[in-house]
Amino acid sequence: MIFKPANMGSAYLKCGVQGFAGSGKSFSGTMIAIGLHQYIHSAKPITFLDSETGSDYLQNHFKSAGIDLMVGKTRAFVDLLEAIDEAEKTSDILVIDSITHFWNELVEAYGKKRGKKRLTLKDWSEIKPEWHQFTNRYLNSRLHILMLGRAGWDWSQEEDEEGVKELTKTGTKMKVETDLGYEPSLSIEMERVHANGKIGSSFDYRGWILKDRFNIINGEFQSFKPSKDDKLILGIENPVFKFVLPHIRALNLGGEQSTIDSNGKTGELFNTDRSMAEMFKKREIALEEIEDQITLLYPGRDAESNKAKINLLKNLFGTSAWTGIKSMPLEKILEAQKKLMEKETV
Repeated sequence: MIFKPANMGSAYLKCGVQGFAGSGKSFSGTMIAIGLHQYIHSAKPITFLDSETGSDYLQNHFKSAGIDLMVGKTRAFVDLLEAIDEAEKTSDILVIDSITHFWNELVEAYGKKRGKKRLTLKDWSEIKPEWHQFTNRYLNSRLHILMLGRAGWDWSQEEDEEGVKELTKTGTKMKVETDLGYEPSLSIEMERVHANGKIGSSFDYRGWILKDRFNIINGEFQSFKPSKDDKLILGIENPVFKFVLPHIRALNLGGEQSTIDSNGKTGELFNTDRSMAEMFKKREIALEEIEDQITLLYPGRDAESNKAKINLLKNLFGTSAWTGIKSMPLEKILEAQKKLMEKETV
């Protein structure tokens, strides 16, 4: 059965964090991972898939929190797929930093394999299904995943009063496959700003909730002001983790993760009687055979032959209008074809 009683099936955090260089996305992802590790009382190490050596500068935070850290350094898309499968067996939490590199590597690998420098729509239709292997793992894995990615500008073409078109910035987005931005249940954008708005002043780091599917903290933001003199607050009390904690509390932590059925069983539909394409094909074949059989029965074009054809069609279908006959249900067309072939009406 497709429908079952509703239950809270989101048991794992699927979080996306985006930001430009130096915005604090890697640090924020680390703080959330450490806080979550302590919040769920995990005894397993945190796994960190590192494509830009950022883990080297963050591992001391994990040590200070008393958490073992397992690191994999790669940009290969095939490693990304294997990493999720491996982390699911050995860890509760996976940090991916940065997902942008894995997308770029997949696109570049395809271009090299096909000997192409410029990709067409046909090329993207081959690349995207491969990328969806990651998307399916990301959503269905029994694993908390913090996916960090570089931000990029979103552009739109607008026309001014004089009819001149120009590209303008309309917002930001994660620099990765287009549809991936819709997958996380929690999306955060980090930015670095001058504390008092003046160049030369110290920096503040802000986190904006771009999307919270529970709509608890949707649209909220918070400033984080790290100080070199203050001891870094780790664990569930760190401000970054507390910022996203309302979303985490709403998850069915410790429960069973619902999975999205993506086994490709729809492929079985093609070339079967359930396929609309197959039904249209059968309809066209049956109508052509009906026309041919009528021509064999009444090959003449004189008035008497034409009258006989009209009477035959009315007898078979209740109408002689070919447009109406073509729109009839396939079952009725096949039934008429059978009668005609058996010459029951002549």
